[in-house]
Amino acid sequence: MKLLKEKIEREGRVLSENVLKVDSFLNHQIDPVLMQAIGEEFAARFKDAGITKILTIESSGIAPSMFAGLTLGVPVVFARKRKSLTLSDNLFSSKVHSFTKDVTNDISVSKDFLSNEDVVLIIDDFLANGQAALGLLDIVGQANAQTAGVGIVIEKGFQTGGSIIRERGVRVESLANIKSLVNGKVEFFEEEPTV
Repeated sequence: MKLLKEKIEREGRVLSENVLKVDSFLNHQIDPVLMQAIGEEFAARFKDAGITKILTIESSGIAPSMFAGLTLGVPVVFARKRKSLTLSDNLFSSKVHSFTKDVTNDISVSKDFLSNEDVVLIIDDFLANGQAALGLLDIVGQANAQTAGVGIVIEKGFQTGGSIIRERGVRVESLANIKSLVNGKVEFFEEEPTV
């Protein structure tokens, strides 16, 4: 997605060979015009998949998911990372390790919002080691729902997550796939990997 790649090149900050900071438009401050374009792109890519729900994880996946949900006309469900007094039982849960923050979270979704009748599109901001996507896929599986695919805003294609998810036969659509962050420079793959 050209608009996203240009934004990454202009405003993204490479902090190391594994870390790209995009907090000026994606995961701290949010660019709503870009998020709308991202949501519309995901909706266009998955328009024929019969999606009934979008599933993401708090908090950075919520903005692109909301715009995709608005475009597709389907609800957005987000997995919570923290326990809530109002969300205490009747849950689908999975463990997700964040390599960036070096923490493992229990993520949870109420059983009221996912069922075996759903066709679910998973959306997240980053795909690196694949832990968040695997946790969300686990929750979809617990609900006996169908997975339409995984939509990723930025994939770190030089890390293992994308291949792990694709090897499971899951369709992955990444809007920007990074080949390298070496020497402080963002280099993109020309073609997106396919299933």
